[in-house]
Amino acid sequence: MKVNTTKSYGLTADKSMSTWIQLYRAFKKIRAKEMAYIKSCNLTMNQFEILEVLYHRGDLSVGAITKLTLGTAGNVTVVIKNLVRDGFVNSIPDPDDKRTYIISITGKGIDVISALFPDHAKNFENYFEVLDENELETLFNLLRKLHKSQ
Repeated sequence: MKVNTTKSYGLTADKSMSTWIQLYRAFKKIRAKEMAYIKSCNLTMNQFEILEVLYHRGDLSVGAITKLTLGTAGNVTVVIKNLVRDGFVNSIPDPDDKRTYIISITGKGIDVISALFPDHAKNFENYFEVLDENELETLFNLLRKLHKSQ
């Protein structure tokens, strides 16, 4: 059965949905490549995201890590537990709030993330090399504007 592809929901709605599809396709393609790279470094994407945020931001609460990685509290907690088990991070009770834990990256975690991050950064440079400097700046500003409007 052929699906009617000429149905329009209005010019702006149609263009918005088409734009979302292109954005999502680009995200999925880049994400798949990056997941393969992270996996080749013997980490899961969730482990990488937590190590990365601790490496660049310093010690953080579980809640702050959850917010920064766009994760869920339950998943982040499990990933942190495994990172503690493997010696990549430490978890200590917050001296100001015993209900909260502060997570810090260990020397082992720093060694791992600092070794793989330069190639990770280069990968992203390569993914976006199809855009010139002005296009990249425009894309960044437009996506930031869209994000902030929601």
